[in-house]
Amino acid sequence: MRIYAASYLLPISSPPIEWGAIAVEDGIIAAVGRLDEVRAAISAPVTDLPGCVIMPGLVNAHTHLELTHFSAWKVRKELDYLPKSYVEWVQQVVKIKRALHPGELELSTGEGVRLCLESGTTSVGDILSDFSLAPLLCASPLGGRLFLEAIGHDPLQCEALVQRMETVLQTISGRLLPGVSPHTPHTVSPQLFKALHALAGKMGIPKAVHLSETADEAAFMHDTTGAIAEVLYPMAHWEQYLPHPMRTTSTCYLDEMGVLDRTTIAVHAVHVTPFDVALLKERGASVVLCPRSNDRLFVGSAPHRLFKSSGVSLALGTDSLASNDSLSLWDEISFLQQVSPGVFSAEELLEMATLGGARALGIESRTGSLEAGKNGDFLVLSGVGEPGASVSAAVLAKCELEQVYIRGELYHGP
Repeated sequence: MRIYAASYLLPISSPPIEWGAIAVEDGIIAAVGRLDEVRAAISAPVTDLPGCVIMPGLVNAHTHLELTHFSAWKVRKELDYLPKSYVEWVQQVVKIKRALHPGELELSTGEGVRLCLESGTTSVGDILSDFSLAPLLCASPLGGRLFLEAIGHDPLQCEALVQRMETVLQTISGRLLPGVSPHTPHTVSPQLFKALHALAGKMGIPKAVHLSETADEAAFMHDTTGAIAEVLYPMAHWEQYLPHPMRTTSTCYLDEMGVLDRTTIAVHAVHVTPFDVALLKERGASVVLCPRSNDRLFVGSAPHRLFKSSGVSLALGTDSLASNDSLSLWDEISFLQQVSPGVFSAEELLEMATLGGARALGIESRTGSLEAGKNGDFLVLSGVGEPGASVSAAVLAKCELEQVYIRGELYHGP
């Protein structure tokens, strides 16, 4: 057992503690409080970190780590151009992934793990399209949840996919828990979506879905028009599966199918209506905001103020390096402050990047805050100085990440 003490402890689930400390035993937090209180209750060596803040490891609730090397792939495959629309971007991603050589996805995924940990992310909600990469991720120091992604409309292929997913999901181990990810309402057939919902219920796991990310999706769900119907479906040879105009929204569509519930993680949620937001709140779904990815793909900005006022549970994600510049949640927070100034307080932003992400992923009993019984995943940040009224504001404004601990052990890199 060891005690870690700092000028300030930021538990997230409770107010900051001046001269605070945590005790970690066998990778689990044994005590949290003022240093004098912890030392009085526990006899153990103390690692003193003056002038620093100790806070929980960050939880990046939406990543695609297999695409970390995307920028390099674009150059090597002579596809280095900036798509002008979401559908053009999808076409670019498909072309690049089809041209990859064996081993490239493994290297890319490993680099994604490293970048996450070095920026202070200790848990992720990672979407995995290539299931063969699951053992690599399970062997990494990252915690969180691994969502196997499903796309398709052909009934026979979809049935085989669900069976394969169930087999792979049972192998997910280490610090990662399993999950399923029906890609989007327009790339997953109703039958496949319902089958994945049933599988999630059977295994007691959540499902992550890219929801209302684009105006193209909104048009498609309303009257089957736009680039998704005219370009994406023909590209995938799905013409026979084009639906009749549904006159609905993605959120209402999922609710009408009976698959929208508290185990649903709605990623992006840019083009949602006030009724959609109220429905997400009523069903207990979580929303993961990815503001930089939305900006990069020119899809717009989520209704941040509406989400906050509605009380929907919010988390943050970086998405992939196919649509972002970094896997750093610090960068994500900074950008969100720029595009929605004054909407979220520093305390709310840090909660979204820690406990909010943990709640969305269903891992809040393991991580997301500094509490006894949770994993000893924490960060040490320097430069807090005199924080004034808000330690959280000081962390975002002037602190620098110095150390990352995984289950009480200092992370030294791969």
